[in-house]
Amino acid sequence: MMRVMEPGRLKLAVLASGRGSNFLALWEAIQKGELDAEICLLISDKEEAPALGKAVDAGITALFIDPRGYQNREQYEAEIVAQLVARNIDIVVLAGYMRLVGKVMLDAYKMRIVNIHPALLPSFTGLNAQQQALDYGVKVSGCTVHFVDEGMDTGPIIMQAVVVVYPNDNEDSLSARILVEEHRSYCQALQLLAEGRVFIKDRTVHIN
Repeated sequence: MMRVMEPGRLKLAVLASGRGSNFLALWEAIQKGELDAEICLLISDKEEAPALGKAVDAGITALFIDPRGYQNREQYEAEIVAQLVARNIDIVVLAGYMRLVGKVMLDAYKMRIVNIHPALLPSFTGLNAQQQALDYGVKVSGCTVHFVDEGMDTGPIIMQAVVVVYPNDNEDSLSARILVEEHRSYCQALQLLAEGRVFIKDRTVHIN
């Protein structure tokens, strides 16, 4: 069984493609002393992503790295890794990052890239997970914090939170309640990493 991180204050980098809701929740948790971490960098693949502005407002370095400026995904990810290594990043946090992570990043940060997905994996992977859950008729949904591997939302699960699905729910109402749990669960999972309490064996995560 392998400990993922030794205890200590985490140096985080956030990758985001959109509004930056989870980024902001993590930053606020750090300010409140609920998460022993420092967000050193936010990277976005979208020039107009609101997350970039939120990072700047928080005094955090924010970079737009345009995938179209590179010949292939490998070159694009090599630039991201160079930015991460230059800042001695411990954990890469995906927060609404709408790209599959490839071999270059996975090799550089094996079991040190985490993501949150708005469903109880392995159900309802990919986009529009909340609507997928409603269409299927589930009675509970929720969110999953997991390590990232080469698949889409297939990595080892760190933590899950359950949200009841009400008969009158639509995608917006269910998404809003799941988002509350996303903010709480992401912070808790990262704090467990900061405390050195996360171990992994095969694909099973154990919390000490």
